Amino acid sequence: MKGVFFLTRIRFISEATFWRTPTMIYVRESHVERMGKIHDVSYEILNVLEFNSTRKRQSVVCRYPDGRLVLYCKGADTVIYERLVGGSDDLKKVTREHLEKFGSAGLRTLCLAYKDLAPDVYESWNEKFIQAKSSLRDRERKLDEVAELIEKDLILIGATAIEDKLQEGVPDCIETLSRAGIKIWVLTGDKMETAINIAYACNLLNNEMKQFIISSETDAIREVEERGDQVEIARFIKEEVKKQLKKCLDEAQQYFHSVAGPKLALIIDGKCLMYALDPSLRIMLLNLSLNCSSVVCCRVSPLQKAQVTSLVKKGAHKITLSIGDGANDVSMIQAAHIGVGISGLEGMQAVMASDFAIAQFRFLKDLLLVHGRWSYIRLCKVVTYFFYKNLTFTLTQFWFTFYTGFSGQRFYDDWFQSLYNVIFTALPVIIVGLFDKDVSSSLSKRYPELYKEGIKNMFFKWRVVAIWAFFAVYQSLVFYYFVTVSSSTSQGSSGKMFGLWDVSTMAFTCVVVTVNLRLLMICNSITRWHYISVGGSIVAWFLFIFLYSGMMTPYDRQENIFWVIYVLMSTFYFYITLLLVPVAALLGDFLYLGVQRWFFPYDYQIVQEIHKDEADDSGRTDLLGIDNQLTPDEARSYALSQLPRELSKHTGFAFDSPGYESFFASQLGVYAPQKAWDVARRASMRSKPKPKPNKIN
Repeated sequence: MKGVFFLTRIRFISEATFWRTPTMIYVRESHVERMGKIHDVSYEILNVLEFNSTRKRQSVVCRYPDGRLVLYCKGADTVIYERLVGGSDDLKKVTREHLEKFGSAGLRTLCLAYKDLAPDVYESWNEKFIQAKSSLRDRERKLDEVAELIEKDLILIGATAIEDKLQEGVPDCIETLSRAGIKIWVLTGDKMETAINIAYACNLLNNEMKQFIISSETDAIREVEERGDQVEIARFIKEEVKKQLKKCLDEAQQYFHSVAGPKLALIIDGKCLMYALDPSLRIMLLNLSLNCSSVVCCRVSPLQKAQVTSLVKKGAHKITLSIGDGANDVSMIQAAHIGVGISGLEGMQAVMASDFAIAQFRFLKDLLLVHGRWSYIRLCKVVTYFFYKNLTFTLTQFWFTFYTGFSGQRFYDDWFQSLYNVIFTALPVIIVGLFDKDVSSSLSKRYPELYKEGIKNMFFKWRVVAIWAFFAVYQSLVFYYFVTVSSSTSQGSSGKMFGLWDVSTMAFTCVVVTVNLRLLMICNSITRWHYISVGGSIVAWFLFIFLYSGMMTPYDRQENIFWVIYVLMSTFYFYITLLLVPVAALLGDFLYLGVQRWFFPYDYQIVQEIHKDEADDSGRTDLLGIDNQLTPDEARSYALSQLPRELSKHTGFAFDSPGYESFFASQLGVYAPQKAWDVARRASMRSKPKPKPNKIN
């Protein structure tokens, strides 16, 4: 992390905060009069006005050792500038220029201001602050109102600018997700220039896009804001936003209907977004946003992040996913269908409020394109297969009722019906839901367009359900009529004709064997667990029927199922039927799957055919996007990028901690020269005796 600090009106610069208590802060400062000397100064913290989504700023009231009372405030430039005292136009202009320069360079900026407080003014305000803080109703609102009383007539100090370095792999991840058909919106609290710079770095924006920029930083709006009439400011900005939205929407419609029109991008700041989210304008904002490939909302509060997410979720009826790493992203994460938190230096608030937690942003590619797509395909297969196997089993009994005059006579034994979904067909579908995958993880990331099949809901639409229902009806007819017709002239070894329970047991055996084999036909990858589960389910049926029909108790239903399976297996008819019925039932499915794969293939089936001769090498290093044919310099750079890093906990530095790369590199046999600032860093980190805090009476 590299930092730039722009300072204009501070007489001295604090070097390090070396001790802190809940009410005191001890600072080691450069001496004002004797340069080169340092002394320790203690400040008393009287009040802290916390940051929230509506304030967009944070303030603290301190008492100096000489009794001076000062309010310090930091926040977004738009918020601080609204609360500055009149005058100092030159300083404001220079600071604004620096802010624009820092924002264009991709730095995150904040403004600093202060205000001297008179003791009597502070005491009067502090009483109101204590009352608001102890209030049991509307506490947050009352605290904001009290803060407004003192956070005014501020004097501008300057602005800070810190580089917010992107994590490794963020641009590639965003570009890959865009190819997968996922629309990515950036909701950030940064300045517009910073947000645009980051969007370019993330490949969300490019020079070929038509950009619609709706900003409150215009000369017309600034002129109105200088007058200070809040009612006029609100009315004027709302009218300007309405005009800009209508103009951009009309232009977007023209580009949208053109064949070779450029991609569109919308960039809007928080102040304009506040009026654009008005009920009279939000439909226009939503239509414009949905026509754009990329949307960047800058200088937005946490509440506005949640409002934009809810607008897309409820207004456009789209599946939304929010990802963030800080406490200001919690409301946005909770407003979306799916929330993803990134665990890191920003704390664990986002992780605790999310559905999934990842360590880095680039892992979102694996979460969505690999595990998310696999989960969707598995879930579709599990649901449709459950529908198919129960419909097949139920329809065989339905056809039987036509021959019993709907008298209620059972076709299957009660235990057959009870254990069909519990034992005989349960385990194979669970294995499919756990292990089935159409293509490897590396191919899923290499062809992100495969994700579009899930967006279009290709595997769980009415046409798919209708096809499964058709074959369920076909197979149930085969089971019932093939078995009943063929058994009408069959007889056991004793010469006795087959009865109802012989026919139903034979039909149920064919159902169990067929539906389990049908499951193997829909599997894209078959492992030993598939064979074990399918074979085990069929074997479980035979073990059950051997035990169940081989014994009779005084409480049994006389001779319904007794010895049925032994009579059936003593005949040649049983084995011929067990072979022919499943083949005849699955013949239609086999022909359909063959025709569909040859003439109407899905995208993943095309990828399977392209890479059918390749082994699953998802664990190899070359699938990480690193070419095997690297030059020595490129190989060295890649080896250094894979070295573990440790972040410095030294107070006062915002840089990445160097000095550890050389050690880890030596362990791996890679040469890594020390950085130029290693010596200064280690010298600054030498242990010093902790000074005793000054006592303040």
